[in-house]
Amino acid sequence: MKTIIVCDAIHRAGFEILSKEQDIKVIDAVSTPKDKLLEILGEADVAITRSSTDVDEKFLNSAKRLKAVVRAGVGVDNVDIAGCSRRGIIAMNVPTANTIAAVELTMAHMLAAARSFPYAHNDLKVDRIWKREKWYGVELFNKTLGVIGFGNIGSRVAVRAKAFGMNIIAYDPYIDPAKVIDMGGVYTTNFDDILKCDFITIHTPKTRETTDIIGEAEISKMKDGVRLINCARGGLYNEEALYDGLKSGKIAFAGIDVFSKEPAINHPLLDLPNVSVTPHLGANTLESQKNIAIEAVEQAISAARGISYPNALNLPIKTDDLPPFVEPYVELVSKMSFLGAQINKKAIKAIRVETEGQIGEYANSMLTFAIVGALRESLGDSINYVNAKFLCDEKGITTEAIVAPESGYKNKISVRITTESDVVTIGGTVFGENEQRIVSVNGFKTDFKPKGKMIIFKNHDIPGVIASISAILAADKINIADFRLGRDNHGMALAVILVDEHISKELLSKLNAIDACVWASYVVV
Repeated sequence: MKTIIVCDAIHRAGFEILSKEQDIKVIDAVSTPKDKLLEILGEADVAITRSSTDVDEKFLNSAKRLKAVVRAGVGVDNVDIAGCSRRGIIAMNVPTANTIAAVELTMAHMLAAARSFPYAHNDLKVDRIWKREKWYGVELFNKTLGVIGFGNIGSRVAVRAKAFGMNIIAYDPYIDPAKVIDMGGVYTTNFDDILKCDFITIHTPKTRETTDIIGEAEISKMKDGVRLINCARGGLYNEEALYDGLKSGKIAFAGIDVFSKEPAINHPLLDLPNVSVTPHLGANTLESQKNIAIEAVEQAISAARGISYPNALNLPIKTDDLPPFVEPYVELVSKMSFLGAQINKKAIKAIRVETEGQIGEYANSMLTFAIVGALRESLGDSINYVNAKFLCDEKGITTEAIVAPESGYKNKISVRITTESDVVTIGGTVFGENEQRIVSVNGFKTDFKPKGKMIIFKNHDIPGVIASISAILAADKINIADFRLGRDNHGMALAVILVDEHISKELLSKLNAIDACVWASYVVV
């Protein structure tokens, strides 16, 4: 039994998911005073936090059993990531659940920058002044929008801006230019092209490279009357230079949701008449809060079980530094190897990762995650991403990462786990942006998501097998959620049966006793 402590308020949907997990104990510490929280942290294996709880030295010293912390949101300014690393604690965040909320807030600020409607609103509603001639704005139509950072949020802002008839120029040295070109935009590697735009919006993380990316020198190159938006991170635009540009009129208007230091209730920008401001509302929608809670809880459960660590921030391989298409493969390969180790619970002798397509460039990185996923079943918390290969050497487990010719998939990754008695090979790929799928198990073609409770059943391909399986499960009131069947040319079949309830050892023995059964395993991913 693993324990997850929820330190700050999350949407009730998160608690509903936690309440259904039989192997998870939940501590609801949402209303617990922070000094009292330190007294109960020692029970927790995983903590879910938000901005109200500082994951600092006191927190970490009190959390003796803690293996992972999930920051339910994007920002991790209140998480001592280095301290977590020193203690072997994996720190994670939830970076994409608020994507649409942030995109739509950006559009709101863009419209405000074009039409000054917050001030026109106040004139009429607060001051009761009706002066239409005072509020001439500009149209988005046919204007050029410069997008700095073309990831999940920036690319979606561009799509919506295109719907307004805007022209798009994007600057992002870490993406494939085709991502911009395919949606009808212009990709540039010259930052000065962005500075010539009518509107500029930024959607990057805050790094040494992006802090003050727009400063006095950049503003001086901009056209008079430019409009700037920042709903990403405070400090990406130098705030002093932004203030001077707004005050001089060089910048016609700015829409700002984030500040270098928050809360920013006395910030000089608030005194200017050509700024729309919001108090860091990028994630503040009902839908976003629900999504954040669900993703945070699912990550916490996965971490508590030692299956995978989505969106980990302090692994030796930083997923933030990897191209977006690689990130779901990091999680997929962990799940695949964990699944394989459960199918054949014997001492592992070798772990091999085979990659096809562009993902082959990251084969060695995939191997590290595969090792941890495979050995977690036998070594538990004693293995991590730092000591994975060392433990393999120590235990005489051979490891290998290879690149193979393509077999019909744009990108595919396979994990082969050799034990004392058998070999388990699982292949998987990712469809779309993050549709993870297992497409083969021991040579049998299949297609299922690596998530949930499953029975893997190999049998002689003869009539009546499915009926026998169904009868045994029905007798124990086990509901079948999905049933995937693969066959080979040698009279064998392999079924992947997704179930809603836990499968006991006794029930698994009944399945293995079916005459046509070669073997049956119960796995949880």
